Amino acid sequence: MSRTLVMGILNITPDSFADGGKYLSKTDAITQGRRLIAEGADIIDIGGESTRPGAERISEEMELERVIPVVTELVKDGAVISVDTMRAEVAKQGITAGATYINDVSGGLADEKMAKLIASNSKVQYIAMHWRGHSKEMQKQAVYENVVTEVKDELDDRVTSLLKAGVSPEQIILDPGIGFAKESEHNWQILKNIERFQMLGYPLLVGVSRKRFLGELVNANEPDKREAATIALTAELARVKVWAVRTHAVKAHQDAISVIERLRK
Repeated sequence: MSRTLVMGILNITPDSFADGGKYLSKTDAITQGRRLIAEGADIIDIGGESTRPGAERISEEMELERVIPVVTELVKDGAVISVDTMRAEVAKQGITAGATYINDVSGGLADEKMAKLIASNSKVQYIAMHWRGHSKEMQKQAVYENVVTEVKDELDDRVTSLLKAGVSPEQIILDPGIGFAKESEHNWQILKNIERFQMLGYPLLVGVSRKRFLGELVNANEPDKREAATIALTAELARVKVWAVRTHAVKAHQDAISVIERLRK
């Protein structure tokens, strides 16, 4: 396998936990996207709806208005684009605009049309995350007997459903959903056992960037103060060869991965 990729986060939202409101205008979003590209992002993940715990849902029209113009411009720059959405229509228009990845935090559970859309676009990669409900309710679902086994089994069920809908195995990427319907200890257990998720046989995306469980560990209430802890996890995830990490910053993570790659030689 080649080196771990870095997926740069571009949230065009007023309420994302780490960067809400910073890139809400089209101009600011495009500028930030270009900055992430310049820092070495392999993929830019563009989202117009916050999925942080407790977030309010927005209309499909608003999500399209935020996302599609930015996708269109960054594709012109030659960027590899992922659209972070649970809605099939947003995914469809994103693909038309040039996105080659769809990052669906619901793994196809939020919109029954999603799987068929992906199946009909065979060149598109589909990231299916472990999910137990929308932002308002998900933390109530953070109840597990064995979090590693249950999340792994639920992801396996998602794969089965996607394959039945006609999605090809080559299109599927999995994400264990760190911080989604998980308490802090659940997140650590998943990360300690990440190789068990790799045993499912699909590329793995892991998103830990600046999340609350890291802040609890290093006593950092502000998301920006959790970056060093995030980089430490990126290094470990690169060591075990996950497919990609999803991060707010890019260059420092590429540097950490370069160190891990040098140690392999």
